[in-house]
Amino acid sequence: MRPKTMEYFDKLIANSSVALKDVKEQGRKVVGHYCVFSPVELFEATGALPVGLCATKQEPIADGEKVLPRNLCPLIKSSYGFAATGKCPYFHFADVIVGETTCDGKKKMYELMGKMKPMIVLDIPNSSTYEHRKEHWVGELHRLKKYLEEKLSVEITEQTLRDTIKMYNEERRNVMALVSLNKNQPAPLSGIDLLKVLWGRSFQINREEFKENLLALIEEVKQIVADRKNDDFSQETLKKPRILVTGSPTGVGQEKVMQIIEEAGGQVILQEACSGIKGFVDLIDESQDPYQALAEKYMNIPCSCLSPNDGRMELTSRLCKEYDIDGVVDITLQACHTYNIESYTLKEYLREHGDIPLLQIETDYSQADNQQIKLRIDTFLEMLQE
Repeated sequence: MRPKTMEYFDKLIANSSVALKDVKEQGRKVVGHYCVFSPVELFEATGALPVGLCATKQEPIADGEKVLPRNLCPLIKSSYGFAATGKCPYFHFADVIVGETTCDGKKKMYELMGKMKPMIVLDIPNSSTYEHRKEHWVGELHRLKKYLEEKLSVEITEQTLRDTIKMYNEERRNVMALVSLNKNQPAPLSGIDLLKVLWGRSFQINREEFKENLLALIEEVKQIVADRKNDDFSQETLKKPRILVTGSPTGVGQEKVMQIIEEAGGQVILQEACSGIKGFVDLIDESQDPYQALAEKYMNIPCSCLSPNDGRMELTSRLCKEYDIDGVVDITLQACHTYNIESYTLKEYLREHGDIPLLQIETDYSQADNQQIKLRIDTFLEMLQE
């Protein structure tokens, strides 16, 4: 039984793209961003609307390849194609764009994109053992604060920033309350429905409306779980392998691997990815200086751009235990070298910590490899059921 509240999230991105024009006409500024490293609390503290930017569709890639090399990550080519053609309303209406140095491809692409819109690129220290990385992060946050204040003609006060931190912490708790309901067997929410909620969160225009629907969805799913307590599920249903998806970001528009898993009889329980729960599991310390607290939160996001990336290994292993995961599917976008190399490390870590099998799927945004992926997923799920 699919929750009725999901109808709101089905239409969220499309409806928001239309409503964004009204937001601009009302005089509100818009800050566009791509990455989980983007400190959205600081954007919100300016009074501007933080919005995600289009990046996960095949269609604009051909336009991106007019400038970018073909053997580049599809996420980067799609992002640039959307921006260059004006087909992303979120990019079109953004007053400023905030980028980040999470990979070499994005860094160089941002140089080109910066000619289209005012842009600041945050310097992410790539070493997780760099002893001064917190100071570095604090410095970057203050640089961003100054940039936003100048470009948007506002002043960010400490109290306003504290208020936005508190608001986003509440949102993180609500998101994780929803995700945690998939600890039930069988899971009450499909992986694709969870993706629509988490991905849509970056594209919402009315934060209070989003919160109301998120809370309503939580209550509806709780009721679904309660109502089926006495249901006699077949052994076939109960034995459906519980899958954790990890790897490169999977967004609405390129959820083909997750769809293949669910159509093949697997349960996608959750995503440990920057398009999943990676940015939601840890809260920001509301008791300390807000810039110190933001720095601590964001510098510990376990992205593969960090080396070594022990945090991802530990988080994935912990989630496998908490959510009773049978197997992990690691989705790696072509030319995403950090995630591709790290897949081996993660596979070995999971083998040594719980003996959880991992299947790596290297893919792009096209449909050309669907049958090949289906064959590999079918074989993986059969192996998990033996």
